[in-house]
Amino acid sequence: MDRSTEEAQTKEMDIRSLSSSHHHSQSERYIHKVGVPPKQNLFKEFRETLKETFFADDPLRPFKDRSRSQKFILGIQTIFPIFEWGRKYNLKKLRGDLIAGLTIASLCIPQDIGYAKLANLDPQYGLYSSFVPPLIYAFMGSSRDIAIGPVAVVSLLLGTMLQNELDPINEKAQYQRLAFTATFFAGITQVTLGFFRLGFLIDFLSHAAIVGFMGGAAVTIALQQLKGFLGIKKFTKKSDIISVMHSVVASAHHGWNWQTIAIGASFLSFLLFAKFIGKKNKKFFWVPAIAPLISVILSTFFVYITRADKQGVQIVKNIKKGINPSSVNEIYFSGDYLLKGFRIGVVAGMIGLTEAIAIGRTFAAMKDYQLDGNKEMVALGAMNVVGSMTSCYVATGSFSRSAVNFMAGCETAVSNIIMSCVVFLTLEFITPLFKYTPNAILASIIINAVIGLIDIGAATLLWKIDKFDFVACMGAFFGVVFSSVEIGLLIAVSISFAKILLQVTRPRTAILGKVPRTTVYRNIQQYPEATKVPGVLIVRVDSAIYFSNSNYVKERILRWLEDEEEEVKAATYQPRIQFLIVEMSPVTDIDTSGIHALEGLHRSLEKREVQVNA
Repeated sequence: MDRSTEEAQTKEMDIRSLSSSHHHSQSERYIHKVGVPPKQNLFKEFRETLKETFFADDPLRPFKDRSRSQKFILGIQTIFPIFEWGRKYNLKKLRGDLIAGLTIASLCIPQDIGYAKLANLDPQYGLYSSFVPPLIYAFMGSSRDIAIGPVAVVSLLLGTMLQNELDPINEKAQYQRLAFTATFFAGITQVTLGFFRLGFLIDFLSHAAIVGFMGGAAVTIALQQLKGFLGIKKFTKKSDIISVMHSVVASAHHGWNWQTIAIGASFLSFLLFAKFIGKKNKKFFWVPAIAPLISVILSTFFVYITRADKQGVQIVKNIKKGINPSSVNEIYFSGDYLLKGFRIGVVAGMIGLTEAIAIGRTFAAMKDYQLDGNKEMVALGAMNVVGSMTSCYVATGSFSRSAVNFMAGCETAVSNIIMSCVVFLTLEFITPLFKYTPNAILASIIINAVIGLIDIGAATLLWKIDKFDFVACMGAFFGVVFSSVEIGLLIAVSISFAKILLQVTRPRTAILGKVPRTTVYRNIQQYPEATKVPGVLIVRVDSAIYFSNSNYVKERILRWLEDEEEEVKAATYQPRIQFLIVEMSPVTDIDTSGIHALEGLHRSLEKREVQVNA
C-alpha cells in the first residue's frame, strides 16, 4: 500500500483535534477511534457478569480435569481444610501450636467467665463457648491464627438485645433459650452468606464506622464493669453513659464497697503494667497473656483466706461443673420468640463476621497466605450452629487472643484444639475453684481487654485524610455511648450507606491545568502551580457515569463553565472560553442515561458556541 493511499484512509478515521486558531489550518491531530467490542450473546454476557460478581476467585478451578475420586478428595478438603494441611503437619508445628494453645487458654478462661456476665448468662456458658466452637473451626476454618471464643462486643450486643426482650433474672430459662436461638440464627446467617458467596455485604460497613462502633462499644463495656468494680448491687439495666453515670453517682454514699474497689484497682493496675511490659518488649508477649489468670488465682486465694465475701465483696459463687449439655430442645423453632431470636441472631452474626474476617485478613497478610472469606463464613456459621445445640452462645474471632496466638508462634488451627482441651479440663475439674473469684477481678480483666478497642490513632488518621469518614466514625461512637449498641450500629450502617450513595450520585469532578515544564495536566486544587490554558476549560470526571449521577455530571460541568466565564469577564485580556475538554480516562463505564446526558451537554455547549472534546 503506497503512502498516499495510507494517508487517505487515515484521514477518513480521524477526528479533528483541539488546537489554537493560529495553527488550526496548518496541522491536524490524529485520534484513533475506539473499536466496537464484538457482539455477545445476552445469556452469555449475563452469565459472565454473574460469575465475575459471585465467583471472582473461580472456586471450581482446582476441580477441572480431575477424576471423580480426586474431585471427591478435593471436595472434602474444601469443606474441611484440616485434611489438606494436616498431611504436612509435624512435631515442629505441634510445638508452636502447643505453646500458643496453652498461652491463649490461660487468657481465655478468665475472659470467658467475664464475657458471659456481659451477655447476662451464667459463667459456665462462656467456657462452653470456648470448648465446642474452636473444635469445629479447627476442622473447617482456613485461618492459621484466629483464636475462637466469646468476645466483648458481641457479648454486650447479645446481652443488650436479649435483655430488651426478656428479664435475665426473673425469666432466666426463657432468656437462655432465646440466647441459644439467636446463636443458631447467627450461625445460619453466616453459613448462608458464605454458601451463596455474599461475603461482600459485610464490606458495606466501612472501616471508619467499625472504628467508631468498636470504640463506643469499648467505652460502654468499661462503664458496665463499674458495677462489679465498685461493688454496686443496684445498677441500671440501660447501657448509655448518662444512665450508667447517674447510677454510679446515686450509689456513691451507700452502694460502693471499699474492699471491692481495692481489689479491682490493684489488679487492674497489675494488668495494665503487664500489658505495658508486653508492648515494650515483644519477647514478653506471654506476660499480658498470663496476667489475667494469675490475677484470678491470687484474688480468689485472697478472698478465700480473708473471707472478704463476708464483708460485701461480691463473688462468682458456683460455676456448674461438667462439659456442655445438649440444648437442641431449648432452641425456639416456633412461637413469638422465633422471630425475635432470628432478628437478634442476624445482627450478632454480622458483627461477629465483620470482626472475625477483619482479624483473619490482618494476620493472613502478615504471614503472606490467602484467606478465603466465604469459606471462613461457612466455618464460623457451622461452629455457631453446632454451638447453639451444645449450650454455647455466639462465638467469633477474638482480636486480643488472636494477637497472643500469633505472637506465641502458632502454626495452624491446632492451637484452637489445644485451647479447647484446656477448657475441657477446666470444666471437668477446676470450675469449683472459681467459687471465691471476686467480680471485681473479672471487671478489671474486661476493662483491660477492651481498652485496646479504642483506636485513637485510627480516628486521628481519619480526621487527617477524610473528614466524612471521621464524621462516620464519631457518629457510630456517640451513637453507642449516648444511646445503645443497636442505635450505634444503625448509625454506623446508615452513614456507610450514605457515603456510598453520596459517592455514586455526586462523583468528583476537577479542573485540570498544565504543570509547568511538563506536558502533564493535573487537578489545579492539588497542584496550585498548574496553569489553565487560555480559552480552554479542561474538566475531569472521576467516576463511571450512570443514571444516578448523569444529570449531576452534566450540570456540574456547565457550572464549571459558567464559573470560568465569570472569571474571564472579570479579568482583562483573557480570551473567552471557546473549547471544553472533558477528560474521561477515569470513567470506567457509562450507561444510556450517561450517553443522553452527554448529548444534552453537547447541545447546550453548541448554543454557547463552545466546542467540546472528550
